[in-house]
Amino acid sequence: MEGNTLAELLMSLEKAVRRLVHDGDTIAIGGFTINRKPYALVREIVRQGKKNLYIEGSGSGGGETDLLIGAGCVKLIVNAYLANAAFGKIGRRFRRAIERGEIEFEDYSSDIQPLRFHAAALGLPFISVPHLLMGSDLEAQWGIPTEKYKEDPKLPPAKFLIRENPFNLGEKLVYLPTPKIDTGLIHVQKAAPDGTVRIEGPTFLDVDLAMAARFLIVSCEELVDPDELRREPWQNQIPGLIPDALVHLPYGAHPTQCTNYYDYDPEFLYLYDAVSRDDTLFVRFLDEYVYSLADHRAYIKKIGFELLKKLKVGEKNYVNNLPRRNVRP
Repeated sequence: MEGNTLAELLMSLEKAVRRLVHDGDTIAIGGFTINRKPYALVREIVRQGKKNLYIEGSGSGGGETDLLIGAGCVKLIVNAYLANAAFGKIGRRFRRAIERGEIEFEDYSSDIQPLRFHAAALGLPFISVPHLLMGSDLEAQWGIPTEKYKEDPKLPPAKFLIRENPFNLGEKLVYLPTPKIDTGLIHVQKAAPDGTVRIEGPTFLDVDLAMAARFLIVSCEELVDPDELRREPWQNQIPGLIPDALVHLPYGAHPTQCTNYYDYDPEFLYLYDAVSRDDTLFVRFLDEYVYSLADHRAYIKKIGFELLKKLKVGEKNYVNNLPRRNVRP
């Protein structure tokens, strides 16, 4: 949120990632598990070989974060949950990287992360909450060693502090640091060239993420005339001064769903769950679906327009007969 000019806002996928995502940055990724994840942006990060990224998980991560970890882009992640919902009980590259000591991981709860993001959006350095974490394993067991917190300038001095409530003596509060996000990534349904953003359906933590991030990359299904968004301004969530890059990427959330546009792709999600279990298969997957494809257009061509047409939603906003639960072993 450094401010932008209209002439600089619209850019290619390659340019947006090259300009606004750097080795060692802290990034936050919008969406929720298999809902409106900015996959095209993430694949471009992998394609450009970004390294040593810190990921501040906005509640529930999915396969896009798992992909970054498996591709060797991630140094450290703070999160509450990471899986492809019904299509994988846990991110398999994420789990493997932790077991091998390849990344560092800190665990908060799914109620803590939204509070931290909202406080960051308000510009607060910390937020205090009663009871949360106290008495749980999240209090007793820190994923990142205490020394690491003190030594790494990208991290706060501690996971949390427990202090007395100055306005109610005797009561203990948990003081949580807010995330310091270099670049946020979100995918939305509509955006205007002036940067105004409209998210249709659940917004998850995307608005707080956008307000908290120093820089914001927005990919969109449709690039629309500003007048279209002005007609119902109450439907817009992010004003034009917030995004720093706007990229027009139809199907930019594939294989996840995008409300009012398309459903998730179960076969692709099953495929990812299968290949991510095995090192060799995962390397082949990266080559086939990321490295060998020059850009998002090439990716869409590979997925196939006929398949994408089948995923388009109707009036009920879902595709009939898609698997809604994990029915495969």
